[in-house]
Amino acid sequence: MTAGARIRSAPEEFRRRYPEYERTRALDALRRTEYGYLDEQDHVYLDYTGAGLAARSQLRAHTERLHGNVFGNPHSENPTSAAATELVERARMRVLRHLRADPDEYAVVFTPNATGAARLVGEAYPFSRRTRLVLTVDNHNSVNGLREFARRRGARTRYVPTRAPWLRVDPDALGAALRRGRGLFAYPAQSNFSGVRHPLGWVELAQRHGYDVLLDVAAYLPTGRLDLGAVRPEFVIMSWYKVFGYPTGVGCLVARREALARLVRPWFSGGTIQAVSVRLPWHVLAPDETAFEDGTLNFLSIPDIQVGLDWLDSIGMDLVDCRVRCLTGWLLDRLTALRHGDGSPMVRLYGPAGTESRGGTVAFNFLDAAGRVVDERLVAADASAARISLRTGCFCNPGAGEDAFGLDPRALRPLRRSGMRGLDEYLELIGLPTGGAVRVSLGLASTLGDVERFLAFAGRAYRDRVTAAGHLPARERC
Repeated sequence: MTAGARIRSAPEEFRRRYPEYERTRALDALRRTEYGYLDEQDHVYLDYTGAGLAARSQLRAHTERLHGNVFGNPHSENPTSAAATELVERARMRVLRHLRADPDEYAVVFTPNATGAARLVGEAYPFSRRTRLVLTVDNHNSVNGLREFARRRGARTRYVPTRAPWLRVDPDALGAALRRGRGLFAYPAQSNFSGVRHPLGWVELAQRHGYDVLLDVAAYLPTGRLDLGAVRPEFVIMSWYKVFGYPTGVGCLVARREALARLVRPWFSGGTIQAVSVRLPWHVLAPDETAFEDGTLNFLSIPDIQVGLDWLDSIGMDLVDCRVRCLTGWLLDRLTALRHGDGSPMVRLYGPAGTESRGGTVAFNFLDAAGRVVDERLVAADASAARISLRTGCFCNPGAGEDAFGLDPRALRPLRRSGMRGLDEYLELIGLPTGGAVRVSLGLASTLGDVERFLAFAGRAYRDRVTAAGHLPARERC
């Protein structure tokens, strides 16, 4: 059955609850054409927080650009180098325009991904014994890793917890953490674990208390608009494959120029300097953002950022946001209504049960008929057999997972003495029945048919099922 046919048979209840979904019908045509490979392969893709999907026109644009031109390493003045440099600079300006950022205030540093952008800040930030690093418990490991740079320079790290079951940060605890000291505050605009959207107003709050702010927008940008004219963090990190699928291996650090000037790079490399001597320990970094771009940029793929952003603008971010919000609401409605034959719930949800201040990422565990958590590895195997791509584990966000599963520091204390060799041993030490959750995430090419097919799979696979121990595959790393 095609995606269009599935939508025509959509439940009347969905149309009643989410009438605005009708406005997004143009995306169904794109699903059949630009993203038609999904239905051609009978595949349900529900891992948009892991990676977006590329439109066929994006891939054609890349091929046509390379077929019709010659590009060389940008670090030269020859014609092929100049051609590559021009496209890279156009991409910089296109990123700033998408973020509504003033080029006199913000600079774009190209990185391999959001992780690389976070590392640039962490290794060069002026941490000291007089500064602090404040993190929300809900953070990707690429941001959690900043604490190692802070620790080596004597700065203390303070974590601000979330409250279960909705996994929102306690605003009083945040205020208390920011009132003490100054330094760097880092948090995600949207959780990659639960889909919670944390307030962008925290940027100004932290700045009033003397903190610089690193805002992780990797999970937020695929459906959210960021206006850097209104919200002005010092540092913003992102991965473009999360937004529109292609290219991979290209991300950005978008930084206020005055904040970038306060960073002290611990080394230099090819492409980052104006001059250097070998016989004398002397070098001069480039005077602009290129001082942070190590080696040769991915100059054949960076222009695809402009292609992707133009593609999104041609569709309309408001349209994408509307569709994802409607489908997320329906998924939450139906998941929380799933019941076993005796009326007991089939799902334990982590995060908000409604669509207010949340994105299209939904984390949960299935419960069997005896009320026990179904091991997420079994869910991953069952979904793969049904040609459904979802994600299981802790999603590189252990803090949100620890809060979701009710783990306090006392429960985690044995890990320091364990000499742990594997995740199964970790679970035994802290007394957890499962190593993570199931994550379903929606995006630009999602349809009601995708959601309905997943819900049908869930009902068939786990209604009235009692799980038994068996041979399970090795756990994926968080």
